[in-house]
Amino acid sequence: MSFIPLADPAPLIEPVAPGWQLVTAALLAIALIVVLITVGKMHPFLALIFGGLTVGIVAGENINDVLVSFTTGFGTTAAGVGALIALGAMFAKLLADSGGADQIVDTIVGKSSRAGLPWAMAGVGALIGLPMFFEIGLVLLMPVIYLVARRAQLSVIAIGVPTLAGLSAMHGLVPPHPGPLLAIQTLNADLGLTLMFGIIVAIPTVIIGGPLFGRLAGRWVDVPAPDLFGDLEETDKGNRPSFGVTLATVLLPVVLMMAKAIVDIVVDNPDDLVQQVFDVIGNPFVALLTAVVVAMFTFGKGSGMDREGISASISESLPPIAGILLIVSAGGGFKQVLVDTGIGTLLADWAKGANVSVILLAWVIAVLIRLATGSATVATITASALMVGLVQGIGQTDTSLVVLAIGSGSLFFSHVNDAGFWLVKGYFGLSMGQTIKSWSLMETVLSVSGLVFVLVLGIVV
Repeated sequence: MSFIPLADPAPLIEPVAPGWQLVTAALLAIALIVVLITVGKMHPFLALIFGGLTVGIVAGENINDVLVSFTTGFGTTAAGVGALIALGAMFAKLLADSGGADQIVDTIVGKSSRAGLPWAMAGVGALIGLPMFFEIGLVLLMPVIYLVARRAQLSVIAIGVPTLAGLSAMHGLVPPHPGPLLAIQTLNADLGLTLMFGIIVAIPTVIIGGPLFGRLAGRWVDVPAPDLFGDLEETDKGNRPSFGVTLATVLLPVVLMMAKAIVDIVVDNPDDLVQQVFDVIGNPFVALLTAVVVAMFTFGKGSGMDREGISASISESLPPIAGILLIVSAGGGFKQVLVDTGIGTLLADWAKGANVSVILLAWVIAVLIRLATGSATVATITASALMVGLVQGIGQTDTSLVVLAIGSGSLFFSHVNDAGFWLVKGYFGLSMGQTIKSWSLMETVLSVSGLVFVLVLGIVV
């Protein structure tokens, strides 16, 4: 149901200080993180470290205990999420280097009419967005957006917004992206179930925020594709893997993780051999590792790469994600300090007494942090940490919905403190006002639509 009542579990951690002191500690830490990132231009990795230390010190904890909490959370998160992010980056690099991403674009766009191009590009963005980080997908697809807009004689916004909607929705709602993965681990949600629900929510959200909103945005901001890449011609197809092989490989980890979730629901017997097998192959680490190994053959060998080429592609995928790994791991440390002070228990008691919807509260917290920091990942980290005590005892289904509410909130109204805002503005050749009327509003539509569909899904399940 959409209004999730809080259960009566035993407190996770007894608060280490009075309520007013814990709330003050959390607010000061969040404010410090916001100021350091937005005003001080400090890297989020360092900002999250200082935020975690601030929470513990203001709450009155021993500094050594605070350091233990932070390093424990850092290590646990790096071990649980770091390997998945690395495997996802390897897979995405193989997809790009083999020409598989180009094959998806060419096949889907080539079979679309002029009126159907925005819908096709939304599908392309969603498919490319499944394995790729938003920024990588954007850079990869910008020449395609220009080419399609020019040949169809449409505004670059009419083509670009649907594509970006597909990329952004996958980034915020669907694992194995860092934000959803971290929220799943922090709140102890079921990954397969969250993945299944995330795709269910993402599809209508992309439709509304992509082709439908893109039609309006294309009227408000009617600009041609900028001449950033010069004359764009059809790229050499070379030895690209076929569309069928590419699509099957991209969907392989998704299918494995969703199959595990379905078997767990249908069989529901930990001693059953079938469930045990799917628990292994549907484990996110095994699913992504399997996908990378398969991609070495379907993308690597299939496109004519030799062993050195495949190795180089995989090696080149890791340096760009070093910053993301550090931010996510530091977020785990910040979360653990918050948990160990007992503020999660305090917020759970408060929310239960106020009879507040957990889903709505999760979305609002993520929205506020997103607006303040400009970072979807920081918003997800902070909101998840504050929601730990509130999801205890509410069930795996409802916990997955809370994860998706946080993911939806983390997309809200990208503006001048978000690197993505400036990336879109520069690539599309827009003014500040045009970027807000197209990109920023699209992100807001995605966020609100995502919340609505999470609430609707809560009624159904």
